[in-house]
Amino acid sequence: MTTRRILIVDDEDRIREVVRVCLVKLAKWDAMTAASGVEAIQTALAEQPDAILLDISMPGMDGIETFQQLQANPQTQAIPVIFLTAKVQPVEQAEYRQLGAAGLIIKPFDPVQLAKEISQLLGWL
Repeated sequence: MTTRRILIVDDEDRIREVVRVCLVKLAKWDAMTAASGVEAIQTALAEQPDAILLDISMPGMDGIETFQQLQANPQTQAIPVIFLTAKVQPVEQAEYRQLGAAGLIIKPFDPVQLAKEISQLLGWL
């Protein structure tokens, strides 16, 4: 089995680290991180991860704009993106799904179940 490579994008250091540790220790995946939308796009282009876990609420370029730029670039548009958000209103969730994201994970999430949840959303099981 090949090792999955995940890009974790969140402006909060603590969340990036919790997610990274969970995916590396529990799922044995490779995890890279980015603290902003701009950094996420640069990393996605350079590293071509298997999937991107993308926070929606970030200063500057938010997750929606980052996602749209990833989708507009032929080099990154095939990388599945899962939004990570604390915004849980049904209307917001429906908007995120309509954008074409591979899925949505709500904060706070269960760190122990995170890799399984990602795998289910992406059909990696």
